[in-house]
Amino acid sequence: MFSSFYAKYKPYYLDNLRLAMPIVVSQLGHTVVHLADSVIVGHFAGTIQLAAVSLVNSLFMLILVLGMGISYGLTPLIAQENGRKNYKECGRLLSNSLLINIMIGIFLYLLVHFGTLLVIDNLGQSPEVVAYAKPYLGYLSFSIIPLMIFQTFKQFAEGLGFTKQAMFISIWGNIINVILGIILVKGMFGIAPMGVKGVGVSTLVDRILMAIVMCIYVFNAKNFKIYLQNFKLTLIDKIRSIKILKIGAPVALQYSFEISAFSGAAILIGTIGAVEQAAHQVAINLASVTYMLASGIASAATIKTGNNLGKKNFLDLRRSAIASYHTVAVFMSITAVAFVCANHILPYIYTEDTAVISIAAQLLIIAGFFQLFDGTQVVGLGVLRGLGDVNIPTVITFVAYWVIGIPLGYLLGITLEMGVNGIWYGLTFGLLTASVMLFFRFQKRTKMLVAVPV
Repeated sequence: MFSSFYAKYKPYYLDNLRLAMPIVVSQLGHTVVHLADSVIVGHFAGTIQLAAVSLVNSLFMLILVLGMGISYGLTPLIAQENGRKNYKECGRLLSNSLLINIMIGIFLYLLVHFGTLLVIDNLGQSPEVVAYAKPYLGYLSFSIIPLMIFQTFKQFAEGLGFTKQAMFISIWGNIINVILGIILVKGMFGIAPMGVKGVGVSTLVDRILMAIVMCIYVFNAKNFKIYLQNFKLTLIDKIRSIKILKIGAPVALQYSFEISAFSGAAILIGTIGAVEQAAHQVAINLASVTYMLASGIASAATIKTGNNLGKKNFLDLRRSAIASYHTVAVFMSITAVAFVCANHILPYIYTEDTAVISIAAQLLIIAGFFQLFDGTQVVGLGVLRGLGDVNIPTVITFVAYWVIGIPLGYLLGITLEMGVNGIWYGLTFGLLTASVMLFFRFQKRTKMLVAVPV
């Protein structure tokens, strides 16, 4: 029985993984930037500045995912038009997406720079932590603009199935970010130590370079010539812009509901203490690495689903999607075991503070339990996005995280005084809810498309 089951899905496993692996690496790049910031600051600047990184990343990621979510609106549309062999439409979609993303990048920069910097004083956080957080947040806010330009061309290329170049750019970008971050934070080669500000500067430089290189690649590669025939910024129109935003805006909300739940959790934990907040940063950084790997599998599922939908290959669409579910379930089960078995070892990547390590080790055991739910819910969102089904999944994510997850976390962690662990239990139940509800939505939508059992 197992051999026939595996034989049915084997071609889809291999096809999906070939597409997904470069996306996994490039998606991971965004998380590695913040992971590297945490590691560098944790080792060279101390616990208070690490807590500042935790606070800033919690706030900044909420803003960042709004921009990234909107940029993702391009990918399923490109995949669908490519499936229909409507190549000229791809260039027009790229023109509209680039303008939208630049405008969104500027808006988010202004929002962070003038909004969040004012709010940060009123979150009940340690004054020392806030003092270090402000300059770091200032540099990160400006990096949104080049990042949105990078995302535009990355999503365009990935929608067409070209995923490797963004991967290589992300790898080199992260190498530059780490080297420059260490130099600036520690103070080397005659440069005065900049502390947490140094990783802000290195992240900004990294994202500017990535945007420039990705843009040059798309406009010069022969593979894209046929798709860029109608790329002109003078061909901006309301219909295509709305079409992109109808997918991108709900996707942005989906990501923001989940990330904001974890940001809200970080703020709640910050009211408990700086050590707990630093431990949360360590554990959530590790969990976010595996999440971004799962997100890469989900992005590949979006592309394959959109492409098969454009070709009207509905049986392949469903089987490919189910294969993505299988893949992420296996992967996240492996990472769950790693988190549980190495829970006292992994925190040393970030810090040598024994108090922080002790709490982070407890959180990694909880993270091990929610790995499977986190992976399957993001793949469910990816498949539904490829189908153009984004509104109901957006409602599901809101209910899972903000009606169930955060209130339950507050009840357990603050009201019942279970502390940081209680807050994480609430988040885990929110992920479980999202995973189950999105799977039922996937089943309903894809079974409507195929009349044969799969």
